[in-house]
Amino acid sequence: MIKAYALNAFTKIQSGGNPAAVVLNADNIQIEEMQAIAKKIGFSETAFIRKSRCASYMVNFFTPNEQIDLCGHATIALFTLLRDKGIIPLGNYLQETLSGILPIYVEKDIVFMEQKLPEDYEAPSAKEICDCLNINLNEINSQLPIKIVSTGLKDIIVPIKKLDTLLKLKPDFNQIKKLSRTYKCIGMHLFSLETLYGNTAHCRNFAPLYDIFEEAATGTSNGALACYLYNNSFLDKKICHKLNFEQGYVMERPSEIIVKLIVQNEKIAKVLVGGNAQLQKTLIV
Repeated sequence: MIKAYALNAFTKIQSGGNPAAVVLNADNIQIEEMQAIAKKIGFSETAFIRKSRCASYMVNFFTPNEQIDLCGHATIALFTLLRDKGIIPLGNYLQETLSGILPIYVEKDIVFMEQKLPEDYEAPSAKEICDCLNINLNEINSQLPIKIVSTGLKDIIVPIKKLDTLLKLKPDFNQIKKLSRTYKCIGMHLFSLETLYGNTAHCRNFAPLYDIFEEAATGTSNGALACYLYNNSFLDKKICHKLNFEQGYVMERPSEIIVKLIVQNEKIAKVLVGGNAQLQKTLIV
């Protein structure tokens, strides 16, 4: 029997955030077993912590059907758990992942993870996006481009003009799955600059290719979105030290993802994504 901890990461309220499971001391668990455990738990991601020769910890991330390189909300969950259980003190750490070795900053009330610098890739057409979302071309914000951006994981970034459109979307998940496979992406991250609570953007995230139809909070995607907004001149350098993204409201799981962009000589030098997590219960699987 394996013990796992269930946490809500990027929580705005007690019942908000994105559920993640964390398994400590996973050195003796084989990769196939990790996948089976993640599927049984059924959360969008489960993190397994192992010893590392080159970092503070090695972490493996699994969706219910596949191992992935990195997961933002599960990272926030696991380092919050380590801090709150007294396993680690406040300070700076290194996390070894399939996406590389990434710095983690554990503070009293928040955990930040450093992501890779943004990379852009070939993106789908607006028509392909509209076919996936069952919307018209005029409902996409034409002032911003559709792009694929990665700060560790590739997402299709889609600007939606009106918040009401974003909240009422009826996506075609089979089409999103096909598009994600074609463009080798995790999924689709949609946003509107109109928000509920005066934040930087309101977001929704779909990743059906990985059996995640919608996520309440996505750290890597919002890190990529912050870079996208800055690189497309929609963010002033003066406010880049604290960007707030709201997500999960359609799912009744209000979430807040905080992003800091460190800008030097007008270019992004560091991408930090942070938030809170709350322990919910212990699972035996």
